[in-house]
Amino acid sequence: MALVMCAAGVDRTGAHPARPPVAARPAVAAHAAARPVIVPRSRWLDAATVRAHPQPAPRYDDRVVAIFVHHTDSPNGYDCADAPRIIRYLYAGQTGARNWDDIGYNFLVDRCGTIYEGRAGGVDRPVTGAHAQGFNHRTAGVAAIGTFTAGTEVPRAMTEAIAALAAWKLGLAGVDPRAAVQLVSSNSLSRFHEGTAAVLPTVAGHNDGFMTSCPGAALTARLPEIRELAARLQGRR
Repeated sequence: MALVMCAAGVDRTGAHPARPPVAARPAVAAHAAARPVIVPRSRWLDAATVRAHPQPAPRYDDRVVAIFVHHTDSPNGYDCADAPRIIRYLYAGQTGARNWDDIGYNFLVDRCGTIYEGRAGGVDRPVTGAHAQGFNHRTAGVAAIGTFTAGTEVPRAMTEAIAALAAWKLGLAGVDPRAAVQLVSSNSLSRFHEGTAAVLPTVAGHNDGFMTSCPGAALTARLPEIRELAARLQGRR
């Protein structure tokens, strides 16, 4: 139930043909940013859960040229030490009742600014996610754990972590977090008919590509600040 608002725009990954693994491109030195600390999947995904939900091999794109920011539409008043349990719950909901092959988000960020690896495949590789209906290819999904509707406080530690992650991930392809990028919609359930070339921000809200309130009005309002900080972290002016 907690996933309804934001997960409505997620493709089932099985709907797309498998692609062979593609090596990530090397970092572009001029605009590379430091990789932030990322907690691995092993911290929230136990062996018993993996056995209950066997997964196919990850799929990859050639690079990541945009980030979609989400919220998980779950309670905000959690202890950050409980974030692994919350992520495990989200994973169980998506791989169980929804029958997806893995958690849809590539990364998740808690209110204390801790970044967690989400979808399997390697954090430094362009893993094809299942987070943005029509725009999963060449993008990464970052989910803020909580609900950030209008009037909700968005923790600074969380926005700073999202900016650091965007700076690093987009920097691998030399992409400016303040720029726009052309992406082709693969699904008419997005805001754009299948095959449409849409121009979207390189750090976008889920609602830029799908008809949803995700990532919430409060977090959406912080996206310009996140873009600017990410650009500074890349050494841009």
